[in-house]
Amino acid sequence: MGNRVLVVDDAAFMRMMVKDILTKNGYEIVGEAENGLVAIEKYKETNPDLVTMDITMPEMDGITAVKEIKKIDPNANIIMCSAMGQQAMVIDAIQAGAKDFIVKPFQPDRVIEAVRKALL
Repeated sequence: MGNRVLVVDDAAFMRMMVKDILTKNGYEIVGEAENGLVAIEKYKETNPDLVTMDITMPEMDGITAVKEIKKIDPNANIIMCSAMGQQAMVIDAIQAGAKDFIVKPFQPDRVIEAVRKALL
């Protein structure tokens, strides 16, 4: 089972929280990105097993980035993260190819559960 993760969020604090939860549970963080454009480049560079993707970001939002990453790698494992529990965005994210959705503030158990399920 792979455990290399790319963490994407425009807020450095949120990236730190996700990294902290994942590293404590044995996952390796192979990269970070602060927007969708950087996320696509980092995905190509690092070829992670999983991406945690924020939805609302400058430059390029998470849903657009998911679609672009899925063009590069149809088997990409992506979990969406958002503070907004907006049903339409969740549906858009899943339709774009995301495997799961976690809501901020992050509950460590929920993050790990989503990551484990996505990597199955």
